[in-house]
Amino acid sequence: MLRFVTGNDGKVREARAALSADVTQFSYDYTEIQSHDLGTIAAHGAREAYQEVGEPVMVEDSGLFVDALDGFPGPYSAYVEDTLGIDRVWHLTEPEEDHAAAFRSLIAYCDGSALETAPTVRDGDPPVAIFEGRVEGTIVAPRGEGGFGYDPIFEYDGRTFAEMEPDEKNAYSHRGRALEAFADWGETR
Repeated sequence: MLRFVTGNDGKVREARAALSADVTQFSYDYTEIQSHDLGTIAAHGAREAYQEVGEPVMVEDSGLFVDALDGFPGPYSAYVEDTLGIDRVWHLTEPEEDHAAAFRSLIAYCDGSALETAPTVRDGDPPVAIFEGRVEGTIVAPRGEGGFGYDPIFEYDGRTFAEMEPDEKNAYSHRGRALEAFADWGETR
């Protein structure tokens, strides 16, 4: 069993669809440290959650990185969504020439072992394996009824993530790509 430490049901649905492991949602309010580095945030959360439960855990941290805004909101994406909203992020980006952006997702996995075979390991006690997914797109005026978070303003291949069916979005999404990297690694362990 793999405990996914999140309060976001949408993330859990994506993980269950992508992984062959038995994924259970684990509600634990770990300390979310402030950092410009998603890996540092996710690794800290995975360590803390693992120490709390004593079983394998997975933490996901993601962000929307808008080129014209020097990567903002980045690791502060959830806070910005909650306080400003996605419409204001669009309005900040709209007058800029460059609407390029990237969604980045980092999966942090901790099971108390050394994790030598993982592609990226954050040192610490215990070590944490990191798996990254990234998708390039553009920021557009909100459209679409599906998805969650920034999906209505993130366009990939002519459509926003909110205009895609969940399975299609998962095939392209940053989180889907990070989960795929994690699943591939898990098959080789």
